[in-house]
Amino acid sequence: MSGYAHWRGQVLKSDELKELYQGLRLNDITRYDYVLTGYTADKSFLEQLVGIVKDLKKQNPKVIYVCDPVLGDKWNGEGSMYVPEELLPVYRDQVVPLADIITPNQFEAELLTGRTLNTEKEALEVMEVLHAMGPHTVLITSSDFIPSCENDLLVVLGSRITCKPDGTNSKEKIRLEIPKLDAVFVGTGDLFAAMLLAWIHHHPDNFKLACEKAVSAMSHVLKRTLSCAQAQAGGGKPRVAELEIRMVQSKRDIENPKVLIQATTL
Repeated sequence: MSGYAHWRGQVLKSDELKELYQGLRLNDITRYDYVLTGYTADKSFLEQLVGIVKDLKKQNPKVIYVCDPVLGDKWNGEGSMYVPEELLPVYRDQVVPLADIITPNQFEAELLTGRTLNTEKEALEVMEVLHAMGPHTVLITSSDFIPSCENDLLVVLGSRITCKPDGTNSKEKIRLEIPKLDAVFVGTGDLFAAMLLAWIHHHPDNFKLACEKAVSAMSHVLKRTLSCAQAQAGGGKPRVAELEIRMVQSKRDIENPKVLIQATTL
């Protein structure tokens, strides 16, 4: 969602995506280390993505697929989808089983598993269900089941399964608490998925630190964005245009974020 009341432009279609990928294949430039996908509003386009990711994994079994399963969100406690409902079974039955890392918000985790999250215990159980569907790393990027005295916080829960040299699995679960900012930003899910991928790449053996850096980088960017927007608004409520995420201005914090938010191991 753009956040704006109006927008114009072209949307890439599934057959156009297929043609682009065929061009990459013909030039033998499809051996990637990572694939990251986010908002998709068309079923045929999403199914085309599934085929492409399968082909990339066939060429390089070590490729890591990071999926932000953008389906909807909650406002004032009520969930609402902002993509066609026909995308849900594609995500649930085809995309998530193919993914290595997924970053659903609370509402999306509920949709994918058919379960309701009212407590942290239930969220941890849902992450186990999501693991069983395929991904070895699951992050629920925002939760609203925290106590009312802490309603100025968002909670991120993470879970990772790692295969040890002896063939057994180890599990790591973490919790991060993020102070809420008094603004509505567009693109935070995209930013988080990208930051998580970047820091997992830099710290493949330290899940806790990778998540801390990803969340801290987001915090730096959003605080700067809000500060700039408030200055532009001159004391009034910032407009959507004034809340455009300040990515360029935050280059140093993105590249080397000071850890502001520490994770707790569960």
